[in-house]
Amino acid sequence: MKAININGQIKTYNTLPSSWGEIIGGFNLLSDDELKTYGFYDVIIPNYDSRIQELGDLYFNSTSETFVKDVLDKTWSETLAELKENKLIQLKDHTNSLLLITDWYYIRQLNRNIDIPQEIEDERAIILNNHNDHETAINALTKKTDVVKYEFI
Repeated sequence: MKAININGQIKTYNTLPSSWGEIIGGFNLLSDDELKTYGFYDVIIPNYDSRIQELGDLYFNSTSETFVKDVLDKTWSETLAELKENKLIQLKDHTNSLLLITDWYYIRQLNRNIDIPQEIEDERAIILNNHNDHETAINALTKKTDVVKYEFI
């Protein structure tokens, strides 16, 4: 990706135009050094974790002769407790979706008194134990970023 500063506005190009200024055709084939003479420089997008970081505005770094974006830490308006509560709701929804697959065994047992296969009971016990483990882990977190990054899937 390339960018150019035109009258204080940075314009980015995923694909360079084939014509620019006095060059009619082949502009997109120029070397990086030739493109720099027209003000076109590489855009550097750093790696970042979008769950807890965001990218700042694009600007020109004269030292590296590139357009760059800084990585900024996100801030959340929610409290740590609110973030945990939301994560626990997500966990409950996830656990419910896993249990939903075998719920009909329990409905069948209630309605028709048909035994639940042991492997189904074992599977559900594992799901519920995992849920409890994740719930304990989430409640033990002390940083907002850790809550946001926590994955149970």
